[in-house]
Amino acid sequence: MKYPVDSAEAGRARKKGAWVRAWLVVNSAGEAEVVEAGKHAIMQRTGLPGRDLRMLDPALSYPSTVLGRERAIVVNLENIRSIITSREMIFQNSKDPLLTPFVDKIQQVFRHRQAVVSSQESGEEGNKKPVWTDFYGSKEPEPMADGGDQIYTYQQKKEEWNAEETGENVHDLKILPFEFVALEACLQATCSSLDDEATRLEQEAHPALDKLTSKISTLNLDRVRHIKSRLVAITGRVQKVRDEFRDKDGLDDADEQQAPSMQSSSIKSLDVEELEMILEAYFVQIEGTLNKLSALREYVDDTEDYINIMLDDKQNHLLQMGVVLTTATLVVGAFVALTGVFGMNIGIELFDPKLYGMPEWLWTVGGSIIASVFCYVIAVAWCRYQRLLE
Repeated sequence: MKYPVDSAEAGRARKKGAWVRAWLVVNSAGEAEVVEAGKHAIMQRTGLPGRDLRMLDPALSYPSTVLGRERAIVVNLENIRSIITSREMIFQNSKDPLLTPFVDKIQQVFRHRQAVVSSQESGEEGNKKPVWTDFYGSKEPEPMADGGDQIYTYQQKKEEWNAEETGENVHDLKILPFEFVALEACLQATCSSLDDEATRLEQEAHPALDKLTSKISTLNLDRVRHIKSRLVAITGRVQKVRDEFRDKDGLDDADEQQAPSMQSSSIKSLDVEELEMILEAYFVQIEGTLNKLSALREYVDDTEDYINIMLDDKQNHLLQMGVVLTTATLVVGAFVALTGVFGMNIGIELFDPKLYGMPEWLWTVGGSIIASVFCYVIAVAWCRYQRLLE
């Protein structure tokens, strides 16, 4: 569905000073186009207030949020900033290279859903089975607990058939509303992106930490410092997304009006239970990512404790060496003091060559050295007895 730009409206917007930006629009059929529109045009198109549109501005920093309004949902999760209506998704940062892979995937999802919807509406079932996208993982689908029909939610991780199988579709598939599919795509992309980033960090962290424990150097310490900074940053991002999922999870009938609005002209009632199932599934996934980061943080803390113990042990060895050297210096100082006494200009019999000679001098020097060594040994033995030395 095309949305041509109204030149008159754009001109009035420019005259009024309202900004006109390029918006990427992906409709329910998977068709994407870039349209130029002002803030007021988007507000009329989606029914959103102006303050909600500011959440989509990449220049502004807003926490991870999923807001439900009467006619649209505002999604602000990591790099995904989008407006979901009953028939389309609207992105403001259309030129963001990080957004391109996500847009390609949701186009595939929407095209597949549109094909299934068209097939069910026409009552025709082809022999070739559709393949669900990677948004829904690789787990085989499981039937509902009450034996009911299977649905296109996280439970149906992959179709029981693939594109190469043939045969009739014996499942009466319940197609989720467009808003459910779009929201689940956003949740899955966000959770997968954070989990992949956490996995890469984990793969880099373990070798760096092990290398640091084997050899403490400035280079290894700097690598671990960078890894710890990245760990703190990604943990904060995951925590924000987890908190948003937790706030949206646990909906009941009383919260139906406060839930992210999935209602449209084609949906008469909101299936809060299915929404809860979607939110709960990705809450569990983001919780697993947070647990992975917590385990990595504990490993970093354990490594830091081990390094501190090693440094304390080395410091203790240095202190013991200081005690030994100080004791040796004391003994040598006593010997030096003795030689200083003998070096004084004092007349004593030991200096009289008629009474004493070289043998007496050697006995005096040797005895002084032996006495110094004996005093040193006694001092070290006493330190060991007092457990000052190992």
